Amino acid sequence: MLIDWENFTPWLSLLGGVLIGIATSLLLLVNGKIAGISGILGGLLRLPRGDMSWRILFLLGMISAPIFYRFIIGDPTINIEADWLMNIIAGIFVGIGTRISSGCTSGHGVCGLSRLSLRSLIATLTFMCIGIITVFIVRHILGGR
Repeated sequence: MLIDWENFTPWLSLLGGVLIGIATSLLLLVNGKIAGISGILGGLLRLPRGDMSWRILFLLGMISAPIFYRFIIGDPTINIEADWLMNIIAGIFVGIGTRISSGCTSGHGVCGLSRLSLRSLIATLTFMCIGIITVFIVRHILGGR
């Protein structure tokens, strides 16, 4: 495994993690809700009465935060090497996995693990193992980067 030291930003990563932790904690403490993005978005599609405003505001915050970041810090360097078809296929697999496991990576990894949920532990270990296996296959068997 190689670390890209030129683009390694530990302090920004730490700040981002702290902000995610504060946001999920505030949502749980103030609203009693779990900050799983797939659950929040899925709840909007079911149109529950009296349960939409916080979901919309949370998603608007998620959408507007990168815009504010861009104005304050600037454009981040993002380099996506996979083609669009591969990204779409991967996104479909993530969506199916999210549905099957009753939650997405953020919900299980950030919120579920902090709540000591066994289901979230199994889901997080599963997607981490599959991710490691996928990187190994792509880099060492298929010869990708």
